[in-house]
Amino acid sequence: MKKTYVTSMPNHIGAFLKASKCFSQLGINITRVSYNKAVDSHTLFIDAEGTEEQLKKADTELREIGYLQGNANKTSIVLIEFCLRDIPGSVTDVLQLINEFNFNISYISSQENGTDYQYFKMGLYVDDYDKISEFLKEAEKLCKVRVIDYNSSEKVYDNSIFYNTYVMGLSKTMGLSEEVSRKLLVHVNLAMQTLDEQGLSPYRTFDSISKFAELLGRSKGKNFNPRISTHKITDNTEITLIEPPCGSNTIIIKSNDKVLFVDSGYACYSDEMFEVIKKTVPSFETMEKTVLVTHADVDHCGLLPMFDKIIASTKTANCLKNEYEGKNGYREENPLHKPYINICKILTSYKAVNPEKITAMWNDVSDLRQPLTQIGFFDFEELHFEVYEGKGGHLPGEIVLIDYAKHITITGDIYINTHGLTVEQAEYNQYAPILMTSVDTDSKLCLEERRAIIERLGVGQWQIFGAHGFKKDYSVNN
Repeated sequence: MKKTYVTSMPNHIGAFLKASKCFSQLGINITRVSYNKAVDSHTLFIDAEGTEEQLKKADTELREIGYLQGNANKTSIVLIEFCLRDIPGSVTDVLQLINEFNFNISYISSQENGTDYQYFKMGLYVDDYDKISEFLKEAEKLCKVRVIDYNSSEKVYDNSIFYNTYVMGLSKTMGLSEEVSRKLLVHVNLAMQTLDEQGLSPYRTFDSISKFAELLGRSKGKNFNPRISTHKITDNTEITLIEPPCGSNTIIIKSNDKVLFVDSGYACYSDEMFEVIKKTVPSFETMEKTVLVTHADVDHCGLLPMFDKIIASTKTANCLKNEYEGKNGYREENPLHKPYINICKILTSYKAVNPEKITAMWNDVSDLRQPLTQIGFFDFEELHFEVYEGKGGHLPGEIVLIDYAKHITITGDIYINTHGLTVEQAEYNQYAPILMTSVDTDSKLCLEERRAIIERLGVGQWQIFGAHGFKKDYSVNN
């Protein structure tokens, strides 16, 4: 049995030795340790492996010596700017006031600027916001005071409780529970450790995660305004394209009064999407719900639990089954991507779907020699698709559907209409490459797959439905 401990240790010699002895005496093996004093001078992450009984004893012993975090989430650093006259002793009164309130200083920065004033920035360690309000009132009697929003992308002012402060911000944005926030804390540390081992600065990546969460959060509820369009295929068949600001499109195909969904978006928008879908399909609550999945990415599979039947390629079905069993999905198999995928799953409330709902429609082709390989057919009422599996340029198990008679194709993420993105979609698409190094498993191969799709389209006017952005109208001449 494995467990991650987020410990708060005193910043003195022998602190880790004390914890190590605790684990060693209980016969517990330490499998990972992460500590970076420049980022956080107290928080140490320890992955330990032992029996359930051994780990319970470790919980008790670590708690007794004060190493397990209790109310750390209720503390934070408040960054304050004091505008002081540039004369000897001007900062003394402020320091005296800080001392009277028993605040610890975690950060100080000041430099003359050629004027009669200096701006002192100080980070104060605060565990009682009533006290900081009272402090500010007293400080304003001495000088002009400004509270500065904490921004981890510029500089880590809080070098004593960075992880808690950062995760608190993400959790508040997405309304996460305390238990979920603790899981998020571990994966944020894993991301930091991965970047550190690569010799990369964490600030751009962590800023992107923050902006990603902000974009997810501000698109919730009444602000969830997807672009919705309906496209006539025949007298009895039409396709409705739902484009949320974040995550994949959801395609609704109606043919001869039957309904098929393709892809499903993020789980954090389940309530919003449910209301949107009911307007398009009034019988949604009572009907048997079937969805086809183009590939096993988080933003395509978030709403799968609300469906009764899920159609997928064999590789996609295997990936979803592994996730349900607590194993790595395809994205997590890359250790560089794993922390960010787990962060994304937590922020978007992703839940793995029961594999009993999944039907692997086509036989697995283990040796995919071409960028696109035909693996079978898929018929839905008036539509007759040839099904092609990609070689894994974007993600293993990806499929493309082409109806040569109706001149429509569904391409997932292999081919999207980049010129047909809304402003919100374009902003969202900026962050994924930063979070995962690249949205594609193999960018060069994915380019070959996109070319292969176009090469397979026959003469005529085509409608291409990608998983992001508006429908693409494409003409193939003789």
